[in-house]
Amino acid sequence: MLRNLPAPDHLPALEPDALSRDPARALRLPDGHPPRILLLYGSLRERSCSRLLTEEAARLLQYMGCETRIFDPAGLPQADSPGAAEHPEVRELREVSLWSEGQVWCSPERHGAITAVLKNQIDHIPLALGASRPTQGRTLAVMQVSGGSQSFNAVNTLRLLGRWMRMITIPNQSSVPKAWQAFDDDGRMKPSAHYERVVDVMEELVRFTVLTRGHREALTDRYSERVAVHAERAAAEAGARL
Repeated sequence: MLRNLPAPDHLPALEPDALSRDPARALRLPDGHPPRILLLYGSLRERSCSRLLTEEAARLLQYMGCETRIFDPAGLPQADSPGAAEHPEVRELREVSLWSEGQVWCSPERHGAITAVLKNQIDHIPLALGASRPTQGRTLAVMQVSGGSQSFNAVNTLRLLGRWMRMITIPNQSSVPKAWQAFDDDGRMKPSAHYERVVDVMEELVRFTVLTRGHREALTDRYSERVAVHAERAAAEAGARL
């Protein structure tokens, strides 16, 4: 199910004078609707630093004029388990992926990799649902939290997955070390260089999303897929003549 964002308008670590509320104004197309961003996080802990970082990102995105949805993975079945494709949580995840124009993936680093919780969400989103492609051409920002020193193993893995899912992964990224120290007792990220990087990443995601969303079909048009479509059409026409 979708998770409610607590205190969406409260940004105590932000310097408002340094951040435009419409960072993609010069890139915006005439349709003008708010960029639609889906956020996924990778831990079920009661005090999950990946969830807290994801919520911080969602507040920033809303401040910058985006519409956001955070998926709560608590009720999601394992991918490929019996009946999983028809599970209401799986259907909702696929629907919000189709709804999105950009996504944010945030994982803890565990044993040098992303968590099963986040990978399970990605595994539930196929490359194709009939004629629809839930991830292709959408923008992606990747983030990670670590319990110890700074590392980039999780974000590197998320980049690989984003490429596999045919997404446009933005150049910037966020890695928060010693994440248990990065948030106050209310679960809000403290002012720091790591917080500033999160702002940078979300600002860049907004720009890339607005820049590319009107051109998704052109950017993802592939010769190999056109060949397959032509072959299917020719086979159907041959069958109709029999």
